[in-house]
Amino acid sequence: MIRIEISLFLKNAPGELSKLTELLAGATINIDAITIQDASAYVQNLFEARGKSLKRLASSASYSSMRRDSAQFALTRLIVDKPEETIDLLKENDYLFDSKEVVAIDITNRPGEFTKITRKLGEEKININYVYGSVSDSDGKCLFIFSPEDIKTAASIFKDGY
Repeated sequence: MIRIEISLFLKNAPGELSKLTELLAGATINIDAITIQDASAYVQNLFEARGKSLKRLASSASYSSMRRDSAQFALTRLIVDKPEETIDLLKENDYLFDSKEVVAIDITNRPGEFTKITRKLGEEKININYVYGSVSDSDGKCLFIFSPEDIKTAASIFKDGY
């Protein structure tokens, strides 16, 4: 199913994630999935991608500077149960964020289930930009978030399950 992913930069400092989660909890917004990475890795990926396409937006020195500065921040991606309310809340509290569509799939926690999904995407020639997920217990379902290049086609492939 298509879900809205909210990406934001948080200071890479103790208590910053707590401030965000307290804000969401106070508005009875549940986090269904989250991933956090050092923003410098994100900037490094941008640099490498721009280098491959030969369309660099800044010099190598500029990217190096951005990478050093970005280590002070963490790139946080969230899937929440109330994305519109979350977006309004983030705006009201001056967070810098973006939102985009992703594909969320509940997967049975058994060997080979993830393979079924990635194989279908590959057969349809859909590139996966990134993926993150969770594992519950061995008998439960797992929620995995996919950011494919073609959201609509990927979602249609899994509309009736995988």
